[in-house]
Amino acid sequence: MATKPKKQNDNTIARNKRASHDYFLEEKIEAGLELTGWEVKSCRAGKVQLTDSYVFFKNGEAWLLGTQITPLNTASTHFVTEPKRYRKLLMKRKEIDHLVGAVDQKGYTALCIGIYWKGHLVKAQIALGKGKQDHDKRDAIKDREWQRQKQRVLRSTLKTG
Repeated sequence: MATKPKKQNDNTIARNKRASHDYFLEEKIEAGLELTGWEVKSCRAGKVQLTDSYVFFKNGEAWLLGTQITPLNTASTHFVTEPKRYRKLLMKRKEIDHLVGAVDQKGYTALCIGIYWKGHLVKAQIALGKGKQDHDKRDAIKDREWQRQKQRVLRSTLKTG
């Protein structure tokens, strides 16, 4: 009997699972995403990858880099589609200044950990992260495996007892 894969929330477009593996994620901020028409259509089709996406700051603005939005085959031929172009993040000045301070002074990295729908708007979830060392990653894996094993033991004792 095959089990059904877990379904993501209906409003989630893409998640960056690798970010939580490579970084200790601390603070999360919501930001708007400036997209063109064909990019919104591709988001509706779920053709977004966030594996190496991060945020950089230039001229007092926040930009998302490394996000790949693959154009649909039905996209118009007169558009020049750039799947990996810089995308502007729509944030308040205070939020941008806070992120810039954390990145420059405290050594954090600003990452995009998810893109989702909020009503008819596309939002990006930005997190501040500190890089993990290899031994930290091994500890996290060991801890996760121990939690799974503990759940299996509890389930089996509840079924038999």
